[in-house]
Amino acid sequence: MTADWCSWLRADFTAYLTIGEIEDFAARVLSHLRAPSSRRFSAAVTPGRNNPLTLKAEPVQGGHAFFVSLTPNGDDGACHLQMEIDPIDATELREMFDALHASVVL
Repeated sequence: MTADWCSWLRADFTAYLTIGEIEDFAARVLSHLRAPSSRRFSAAVTPGRNNPLTLKAEPVQGGHAFFVSLTPNGDDGACHLQMEIDPIDATELREMFDALHASVVL
């Protein structure tokens, strides 16, 4: 994974995820995106791990803005990495997560 903001700040790290973790995460995000009302939600990509990668979604004008954080020791409040992602249209977002989920379902 690479975070690059206007080529000023770059953070590279490798994330080892199982197919099951990706499938579960995509399914949980899709359950929120398919809900009739857009509400904020949060989903850990790697729940139960020592350093969970967590996605927080905030509804913004027909889409969602995202805040991603990686903590060093579980949910201890410290944060090694935090990224903000501009709003993405809800329909486009559902299509992307549908495609991700379809690509990993066995």
